Amino acid sequence: MLANRLEASVRTELAGAGVTVESSFVELRPLGHAIIDAMFSGFPSPPLEEAFGTVADADGVIAVTPAFNASFSGLFKSFFDVLPEETLSDMPILMGATGGTERHSLVLEHALRPMFSYLHAIVSSRGVYAATDDFGSQTNGAVLGERIARAASDYARLVRGCGSHHRRDSFSEETAAMERLLGGGRS
Repeated sequence: MLANRLEASVRTELAGAGVTVESSFVELRPLGHAIIDAMFSGFPSPPLEEAFGTVADADGVIAVTPAFNASFSGLFKSFFDVLPEETLSDMPILMGATGGTERHSLVLEHALRPMFSYLHAIVSSRGVYAATDDFGSQTNGAVLGERIARAASDYARLVRGCGSHHRRDSFSEETAAMERLLGGGRS
């Protein structure tokens, strides 16, 4: 539910700025076995490759996970462990997490932000944590809606500022650097 609300709010913000939005969702639960198989074998299955392509072709990612033991879920982390290196480099990320109580709200700052920073993503300054109570009453639901709107506004500005994301090909970059080195600095 949080991912849907974040996506809708970001879509509204970007549409208001005249940006055409096309979005896709990558649901990890159906990919669970493929993710674990890729961890063991090093080779992703076609459905997992498709998910990787969806992420790599995006101009930004809204990543939402349930909080589990004061961190992200294992499946969520495992997906990012097997995602090809450099996929998230210079990509805007909006973080979201859900949990039973607001006590786990720091999962955004203590688990997700460091992971995405390590992956060289550009993490939006404002993430959204939603506890069970945020979905259960009109008052808390309205407060959650305000938090979502503020985060979506910040993220939409970030996405617009970053422009279209270009897939990095670290192999080609390293090959070109090696060719320059072997060529004695001649281009």
